[in-house]
Amino acid sequence: MVIKFLTIVVVTMITYTDTIIIQGSSMGSSKVLISPKVISLLSLFMVLSIIGAAEARPPPVTEATLHQIAASLQMYVDELPQIPKLLGCTPSYGAPKPGKLTIGMYKTTWKFHRDFPPTTVFAYGTSAATATVPGPQIEAIQGVPTYVTWLNYLPDHHILPWDPTIATAIPKNGGVPTVVHLHGGIHPPQSDGNALAWFTANFRENGPKWTQSTYMYPNVQHAGNLWYHDHALGLTRVNLLAGLIAPFVIKDPALEAKLNLPSGPEFDRHLMIFDRSFYMDGSLYMNYTGDNPTIHPQWQPEYFGDAMIVNGKAWPCLKVQPRKYRFRIINTSNARYLSLSLTNGLEFIIVGSDTSYLPSPVTSSNILIAPAEIFDVVVDFSLAKASEIMLTNDAPYPYPNGTSPDQLTSKVMKFIIKPEAPVPYDKSSVPQGLKTYATSSITEATTKRYIVMYEYQSSTGNPTHLLINGKRLVDPATETPKSGSTEVWEVINLTGDNHPLHLHLAEFQAIKVQQLVDLAGFTTCMKVKNDAIACNVTSHATGSLLDIPAYEKTWKNVVKIEPGYQTTVVVKFNLVENDVPYPFDATVEPNYLYHCHILDHEDNEMIRPLKLVK
Repeated sequence: MVIKFLTIVVVTMITYTDTIIIQGSSMGSSKVLISPKVISLLSLFMVLSIIGAAEARPPPVTEATLHQIAASLQMYVDELPQIPKLLGCTPSYGAPKPGKLTIGMYKTTWKFHRDFPPTTVFAYGTSAATATVPGPQIEAIQGVPTYVTWLNYLPDHHILPWDPTIATAIPKNGGVPTVVHLHGGIHPPQSDGNALAWFTANFRENGPKWTQSTYMYPNVQHAGNLWYHDHALGLTRVNLLAGLIAPFVIKDPALEAKLNLPSGPEFDRHLMIFDRSFYMDGSLYMNYTGDNPTIHPQWQPEYFGDAMIVNGKAWPCLKVQPRKYRFRIINTSNARYLSLSLTNGLEFIIVGSDTSYLPSPVTSSNILIAPAEIFDVVVDFSLAKASEIMLTNDAPYPYPNGTSPDQLTSKVMKFIIKPEAPVPYDKSSVPQGLKTYATSSITEATTKRYIVMYEYQSSTGNPTHLLINGKRLVDPATETPKSGSTEVWEVINLTGDNHPLHLHLAEFQAIKVQQLVDLAGFTTCMKVKNDAIACNVTSHATGSLLDIPAYEKTWKNVVKIEPGYQTTVVVKFNLVENDVPYPFDATVEPNYLYHCHILDHEDNEMIRPLKLVK
């Protein structure tokens, strides 16, 4: 009887207590409570639904086999791809004019390694023939708007398994929901790519907050590095895993000329780094079984792959000249943190983080990069002590208390210094002063908010879901800052993971990271009261202070939130370059979002609405 009922229901199951709520069916907006006694049967049915909704399920595979498949690939045999570029403006005599682009999402194939057959992926491109992983870089000019019409050409069924027992966009008539978010972009809410603004192929179905097919990116913010990716409700982790990622750059030609950093397509390169696992036939691996299969048949708290991919190639190499290069490094992994270093005596000269420059360069032998975080660096290969330099990673996974990387995931790519002579003269430089913005002063703040991160577990000790302030995405907005204001957010992490906090629209930076004393007592109180003030947080946030790395001391789009600490961040809801209001109405629907950027967490409720007010 249960199965007969379910066959006519389009379900979104959300598990928060010991009952399951099924929302939205062919019978209207009815809600049905299901006893825990039928959860196992229901979960089994949902697993079958997942398999039926995806392409043919490959044979079962063990983690040992996945590791063996990745280990069979020879490293450093594929050249680092140059990501294709699209101009986000229209060249014109005198000054560039607004640009108009049409970019689609396609099912296509991509070779991740010389020895793999083509892999089925989802990819961005101006046509199916030109779609790539990562997708094309959009290069915009500060102050010149870019209009992009986003089109969905994806098939009726997903190429990867997904889990309808988490809050998920599930169209009634099939198709893969997508919506594009420009990460780090400052733009009107209608162009933000809200998780509920999804749409399927040919706009056959739209999510409840869909408004338009053409997004307007005004590019009014300061010059810097961004990236665009899918943001569909409950499907972000699988759609990005399938390949829907790409870079976006806003340039200020006058500033670029003044700074004189390495430039041009050969010496200014993106490095989009992510991890993937593969089946023997080269197809992408994603788990079909969850860590709590009787609750979430497919969802797992983090995805970690066995192969390190840069610009779409597994462990690539790049031949370089003995001179300075600029690398815009973006961690586009679902959950993996990267702790990057260079071998043979080389260091990073860090000039920017996320969309902002640093006030002055920071030289470091190591950079810790959270998922979705960006670092803009210069590497001077003329200082190398050998002709081959490895880019390595030693970040535990999950971060910070997980497993150390092995011989596969500890290696990222190789640089090979060309022996050819003579070497062209390197005219680039790294100035001592880069760029300054509005200050990050607490005294300007008009409001203080407490943002608390929770993880919930089953009786087995495995995670079931994660919440911010104990609330779901569909719960009413509680973060309602005034447009143009400055706020202080005290972000409290009661989980065991570091979480990359991402705010849409706003820019923010950490100014203090302080350990919580008697963490167990505070957590116990918070589970009951869910109120930091009522639980006397000021008497707990008195522990040791963590140093904030100098390379993170600028306006950011992602801030790492340490487990067991309170991180104080200053948030600006205006343009930080000149400290002026947004030149558009940021208070209208469908509003904005903030969330953890570990995609598996974001998809399972670690995401909240951000509603600006006048």
